[in-house]
Amino acid sequence: MPVPDPRKPPPRILIERPQPSVECGRYPAKACVGDDVPVSADVFRDGHEVLRAVVRFRGPGDKGWREAALAPYDAAVGGNGFEGSFPVDRQGTWSFAFEAWADTFASWRSEVTRKLDANQEDLSSELLEGKAIVEATLARAKGEDKDRLRAALDAWSLEEAISVPVAQACARWADRGLGTRTKALEVEVDRLRARYGAWYELFPRSWGGLKGTADVVPQLAALGFDVLYLPPIHPIGVKNRKGRNNNVVAGKGDPGSPWAIGSPEGGHTAIHPELGTHADFDHLVAVCGEHGIDVALDFAIQCSADHPWLEEHPEWFSKRPDGTLKYAENPPKKYQDIYNVNWDTEDWQGLWQALLEVVRHWVRRGVRVFRVDNPHTKPIPFWEWLIREIRAEEPDVVFLAEAFTKAAVMRALAKIGFSQSYTYFTWKNSRHELIEYVVELTTSGMQDYYRPNFFANTPDILSEHLQHGGPPAFHARLVLAATLSPTYGIYSGFEKFENVPVKPGSEEYLDSEKYEAKQRRLDGPLLPVVHKLNTVRRRHPALQHLANVRFLGTENEHLVAYVKTTGTDTVITVVNIDPFSVQEGIADIPYESGLPPAYEVRDALTGEQFTWYVGRNFVRLNPGGAHVMEVL
Repeated sequence: MPVPDPRKPPPRILIERPQPSVECGRYPAKACVGDDVPVSADVFRDGHEVLRAVVRFRGPGDKGWREAALAPYDAAVGGNGFEGSFPVDRQGTWSFAFEAWADTFASWRSEVTRKLDANQEDLSSELLEGKAIVEATLARAKGEDKDRLRAALDAWSLEEAISVPVAQACARWADRGLGTRTKALEVEVDRLRARYGAWYELFPRSWGGLKGTADVVPQLAALGFDVLYLPPIHPIGVKNRKGRNNNVVAGKGDPGSPWAIGSPEGGHTAIHPELGTHADFDHLVAVCGEHGIDVALDFAIQCSADHPWLEEHPEWFSKRPDGTLKYAENPPKKYQDIYNVNWDTEDWQGLWQALLEVVRHWVRRGVRVFRVDNPHTKPIPFWEWLIREIRAEEPDVVFLAEAFTKAAVMRALAKIGFSQSYTYFTWKNSRHELIEYVVELTTSGMQDYYRPNFFANTPDILSEHLQHGGPPAFHARLVLAATLSPTYGIYSGFEKFENVPVKPGSEEYLDSEKYEAKQRRLDGPLLPVVHKLNTVRRRHPALQHLANVRFLGTENEHLVAYVKTTGTDTVITVVNIDPFSVQEGIADIPYESGLPPAYEVRDALTGEQFTWYVGRNFVRLNPGGAHVMEVL
């Protein structure tokens, strides 16, 4: 216990459980420009004094602190909670802290009012006490408040003393000398794309290279996509190249896997000649920029046997006792066409710097989003350093962690700086699984730092649910991804219901695009629904946030219903997750939802309009069907 300062008594007010706080302030919480950052804390002391609390905050470069008042609410047993928010209007690291004090005049006024309510008659002594408090406050007050308090003293009476204007003036100039302040916590504020966006993934070699990809950008923009994600676009190794369907022997003309990075033509900063040139890439970035789309580039730290680094920096790779290099493995999976770097190399600083320069190279070419391949297999301190270095130079850069691993590792990557994270959403298919997982993301503390990206499929993940559920399963998963998470994505082929695995029990696609080029066009039958969902997402702020979701009773395990509200904007979604049968049930809107007893809704998917009510609303949905109800 610290020794009390003899110059003044120790503070009697305690401030506990300040939020948001990630690992007791070790890491910053996350927010986006334009947000009101919600804050709360338990504030209490001995006795019955009226307590006041504020959040003090300042942005990057600010010298002084601003503050916003906090309002009391019922908190933990034995505590007195205060909550509120503060606005963030630019990117960077913001600081905030809590301050609380006892409002001497409000405490006196509360006591006197209670005595009046109890019909106590002689309050002359109390009136003198109140006058002394106001006189002390007058010495601190300024402007209109000073005039108001002087007038109150001149006309001092019990009625005047307990008036609201006097109480408000005293509250604004209360003595905070014996109050309590907390240490500062931090919030990292990003641009909106870090939290909200619709992603589309494609292999440029299946779309006519970089030029052909640029040609399809206007169509992607018209569909409402915000991010175009490209797997690695670098030269592909020839030695140990994989063939169709992951065959260990490549056939004539097999292009190989884009993740087998590097050839004599270059490594991580080069572009595969068959895709185009750096000028073509710059054109693609420019076209995307004209249409409000970010280009996301895959950052995969691995090398083919032909990567220049193997000759230039052999010390960066692990050798077996017999002198051979060890290719990458994740048993039972084998990646004979790539080698991982040796993170324990004595030249680790050189390796780290080279990888930083790779990212810098693409940032200079206009890339502001990176999808990072398997970051959980690389040192976490490396990512913390690299992300900090890049964002210090270019705060717009967004990093997505493609990590499907243990939950603690996924959480750690988000805490140390990754802007977004892949999730377990792909494998959560039952009503119970979905609700349990989303509740964890939104209420466990993860909502302060973990931004989910609900990809419905990927080149590596064709879920069993999609394999067997047919088009209704694709429809339901699309609606769930787009309305539950502010950020979601699909990989090309999803809109065409591609669902044939390479073999039973596998999540790999038959004739996977990872090992062969296809002839792609943006013409799948699911695209009209994609367009409607992206349109309603842009129209409604409620769908651009995560923690505002509230699940509803349905009385049917095949129906998932939830409401999202931000301010006065509300969207209600009901999804039939059964891809085989029509399902009936209800959407039970709680009375505390803030909606009127009866209100009009419009289904964004069909345009139909209905009258809904607080309480039970009957729904009947076709297999995989959904309502996305805009409250009018």
